[in-house]
Amino acid sequence: MDQSDLLTIGEVVDRSGFPHSALRYYEKEGLVAATRTGGGQRRYRRATLRRLAFIRAARAIGIGLDEVREALDSLPAERPTTEDWTRLSQRWRGRLDEQIQALEALRDGLDSCIGCGCLSLARCGLLNPNDSAAAQGEGARMLPAALRRPLAH
Repeated sequence: MDQSDLLTIGEVVDRSGFPHSALRYYEKEGLVAATRTGGGQRRYRRATLRRLAFIRAARAIGIGLDEVREALDSLPAERPTTEDWTRLSQRWRGRLDEQIQALEALRDGLDSCIGCGCLSLARCGLLNPNDSAAAQGEGARMLPAALRRPLAH
């Protein structure tokens, strides 16, 4: 491997915006890889910056690390092409479209829900006649499904 292709952890931190601890964690989790110098210092391939940008984008739309790992594992071992990255991003396009639609529906319904002032599903005859949502258990049952997903960690 060409040594000019390798970056120190400090260079990756500066260029990616991720803290040292995140890089070490992602390495431990198998999302990025580092080699070691004779003195034990980490060195990252430049391609790691692209992987980190992908991780950041995936996390921003709520993709969990297990799914991110699965996606990254599907990449070729050598330098992935632009087409490879596009293929990965297309996997989540539908999910992102669902989230956008759910957020638009939430935005558009916010005035009627908060506007009445009752803030009570038990009394909201428009969205929850006869408190029918109570039979579904605890939680925000009236939110669109895309917004009810648990937050990814």
